[in-house]
Formats: sequence, structure tokens, C-alpha cells
Amino acid sequence: MAKSDFAPLKKVRTGVLDIGYAEAGPAGGPPVVLLHGWPYDIYSFAEVAPILASSGKRVLIPFLRGYGATRFLSPTTPRSGEPAATAADLMDFIDALHVRNAVLAGFDWGARTADVVAALSPERVKGLVSVSGYLIGSQASGKQPLPPAAEYQWWYQFYFATPRGELGYAQNRHDFNKLIWKLASPKWNFDDATYERSAASFDNPDHVAVVIHNYRWRMGLAEGDPRYAEIEDRLASLPSISVPTITMEGDANGAPHPAPEAYRAKFTGKYEHRTITGGIGHNLPQEGPAAFAKAVIDVSG
Repeated sequence: MAKSDFAPLKKVRTGVLDIGYAEAGPAGGPPVVLLHGWPYDIYSFAEVAPILASSGKRVLIPFLRGYGATRFLSPTTPRSGEPAATAADLMDFIDALHVRNAVLAGFDWGARTADVVAALSPERVKGLVSVSGYLIGSQASGKQPLPPAAEYQWWYQFYFATPRGELGYAQNRHDFNKLIWKLASPKWNFDDATYERSAASFDNPDHVAVVIHNYRWRMGLAEGDPRYAEIEDRLASLPSISVPTITMEGDANGAPHPAPEAYRAKFTGKYEHRTITGGIGHNLPQEGPAAFAKAVIDVSG
């Protein structure tokens, strides 16, 4: 299957952002929104998008806030990376494009964002594909200590909590994020060209601020943007997800992730879990595009 170069990119303005996004497939096709994580970008779906487009789907792939072509409209808007902010961005994005009843599919920050929208606004969502399952959390839960081995996996979260970490990420994010790719996907032998294509997205002027805020917010070390307080209040109860869902996990995911049995009860509608074998790591759509695309098609009904 040919890879997509996602050219030309499109833009849509919402209340807070000018969102850059790629689109593939027929304009009148059933909509699918694909959502990347950190530290990745829309090219995680470079091989997924053509598969879905050829099946008749309208494929929409936005850059999250702080990545690629997406820009804040105002210099005074807080550069929040909290989950409620990215979820609000997603709802604004699909509303601005007049999209209804979309399948949402993502991994890492993208899966969490899709989970939140599916839980709080199920009328917008036809189905959900979520790598690593149920990723909704809260500041209260983020303050609770984990077993030492689990804390060790979150080493970068503690680094980002310090001024040294913020400066280090600002100065070295190219090499830092390449290290994360290797640690999160230890069996994925990506080449330099593949990494560099995505690394350009980390030059976004707000990237560092959004990433640092995300991890500090999780630990209760940074306040959220008040405009999203109502969403965060609703998420604090860890709401269940009722839309048809397929959760996925790679068999070689080196990033912190919950076991499927830990979140099964959070999905109350039609549900299936798939473990993808063959040395598939954290960036499942790019490492296993056929399996990811099949899940999207299957959950579409």
C-alpha cells in the first residue's frame, strides 16, 4: 500500500486554533478522524490513510495543538496540554467541518482525546478505535504513586517537572523525541527519513509549552485552563464509554500502558480487544497499518 505525503494540507479555524489537517478519500464518505500522540504527528497514519480512503472513508487527520501546522489564534491563550483541551479541540474541529457520526481512532494523546469525546459526547461518535484502551484520567488519580517499576517508565514526566527538563526539551527535542521513539517501539527499525518527516512537527512554536504543561498538569504541578474546567470536572468521575469500540495493543509496546483487563469494564457497548503481534510497539498505526485500518473499518459497521 502506497504511503501518503498528505499534500496539500488544509486549515480550519475554530474558536481557539487554526488547525492544520490532512484529508483523503471521498468528501461524501463516512468520516473517520485519526489522532496522533506524543511525540508523533499525522505521518503515523501515512499508510493507514490510503487503505481507509480506498474503502470509501473520508479520512481527516488533524495536527494536535502544539504540532505541525496547527496554531493558536491568540498569544494570550494558555498553551494548555490537558486532556480536556485537546478533547475540546477535537469537538471544535469536527463541528467546524460539519462532521457527524464519525469514527475516532488514535493512540497515545490521540487515543485519550478520542476516549474523552466518546465518553462525554457519544452523539458525535459512531465508533472508537483506541490503542492502549481506556486512557481517561484526572489530576487526582495522577497524584497517586505507582509501584516503582511503573514510576521508572514515567522517567520523562519527572524530568519535565523541573526547569532543567523544560530547558532540556526545548534545546534537545529532536534527539529527545527520537529516543522516545526507540524506547516506546524497541523492535521498530524506522529510518532517519521516517523520523525526520515527523520531527518537523516538533518545531511548532508552541510545542514545548503544550508538552510540558501536559505532563505537569497530570501531576498536579500546573493549573488547567479555566475554560475547560467543566470538562475536567466531568472526567474526574472516569466516565464509561458506550459507543462501539475496538481497543488495540502491540505486543512490543515499550511505553507505559495499562493491561486490557484493567479497563475492560469501562467499555459498556459493543466491544473487542485485539493484540497485534509481530514486534509492534507504541506507534501501532505506523508499525501495523493494515491491522489498524482493519479495526477502523470493522468498528464502522
